[in-house]
Amino acid sequence: MFYHLILPLQEYLSFLRLFQYITFRSAYAALTALMLVLLLGNLVIWWLRRMKLGEEIRELGPESHRSKAGTPTMGGLLILGSVLVSILLWGNFKNHYLIVLAIATLLLGALGFIDDYTKSILKNKNGLPARMKLFFQFAIALAVAFVIYFYPSSGEHTTKLFIPFFNEAVLDLSYFWILFAVLVVVGSSNAVNLTDGLDGLAIGSVISVAVSLGIMTYLSGNVKIAAYLRIPYIPHGAELTVFLSALVGASLGFLWFNSNPASVFMGDTGALALGGIVGMVAIMIKKEVFLFIVGGVFVVEALSVILQVASYRLRKKRIFKMAPIHHHFELSGWPEQKVVVRTWILGIILAILGLSSLKIL
Repeated sequence: MFYHLILPLQEYLSFLRLFQYITFRSAYAALTALMLVLLLGNLVIWWLRRMKLGEEIRELGPESHRSKAGTPTMGGLLILGSVLVSILLWGNFKNHYLIVLAIATLLLGALGFIDDYTKSILKNKNGLPARMKLFFQFAIALAVAFVIYFYPSSGEHTTKLFIPFFNEAVLDLSYFWILFAVLVVVGSSNAVNLTDGLDGLAIGSVISVAVSLGIMTYLSGNVKIAAYLRIPYIPHGAELTVFLSALVGASLGFLWFNSNPASVFMGDTGALALGGIVGMVAIMIKKEVFLFIVGGVFVVEALSVILQVASYRLRKKRIFKMAPIHHHFELSGWPEQKVVVRTWILGIILAILGLSSLKIL
C-alpha cells in the first residue's frame, strides 16, 4: 500500500524514493510484522483461550507433554495475519509472484485452521482425514506450479534443476518440473508440520531457513549480482525478500510467546502455511535443492517418520524410540530445551553451508 500510494509522490518529495528500494521495504516489513505480533500476542492468546482452542495431546506422545494439554493453539493466525498485513503495507503488488505467494499462504493457513478446528472444537484428535488434507495441499501446490510454469519470471530457467556448488543447470525436467515443484511444496509443508512438536522448535528452524532464502531472493533478483555469482536471474524474485523479511519478523515475535514453556502453539494453521511458504519461494527462485540443504532439519524430521513407519511395517521393529526424531532425543534423556537449541544450531550450520555454495566455482 505504501509502495503504491507514496512512491508516486517522490516527484515532489525526493526522500520518498526510499520506498522503491527492496532493502528499505524489507527492513520495515520485518519490523512491522514483529511489532504486530508482540503488541497483539497477549490479546490473541487470551482470545484463543476464551474460545477454548486448546492443544490436544496425542495419547502416544511423550509422557512429559501431558502438562501442555489445553495450551492455546492456532497461533499461526497471529503469524500469518501479521505477515499479510505487513505485506499489504510494504509489498509491490505489481509482482505476480508476490500475489501468488500471499494467496497460497492464505489457503494453506485456512486448511490448517480447519484441521485445528476439527481437533480443538469438534474434539476429533486426528483432525482432518490425512488423504483429504493431502488432496488440498496438492491442489494448492499444483495451482502455484502452473502459474510459475505458464507465467514464469525467467522462462529460460523455469524447468531446469540447479544444484548448489554447480553454476550450470544439471538437468531440464521439462513437464516433469510441475510434479517436482508440487512435491517440494507439499513435502516442505508437511515437514515443518512434523517438526512442530516442541516449544520453539519449528518456528526457530523456520527463521534460519527464511533468512537463507531471503538472501537468495535478493541476490537472484538483482541482474548484476546474479551474473557475478552465476546464479539464475529471477526478475520477480527480489520482491519475495519483502515477504520473507515479514515472515522472519513475525516468527521472531511468535518465538517470544512460543519459547519454553510455550504460551501458545502455532498449530497446523501456522505449520502448514510456513512450510508451504519456504517451498513455494524455493521453486520460484530455482533453489529447490538449496532448500533441501538449508532446511535439512525439516528433511531429517520427515525422514525419521518415514523410516520409522517403513521399518515397523516391514520388520515389526522401530528404529527410533519415537518419531519424529526430536521425541527420540527427549526419550533418550535430553531436556526439551536442549533438543530445541541444538536443533537451532544445526539449522544455522546448514544455512551457512548452503550459503557457502555461492561463487564457489
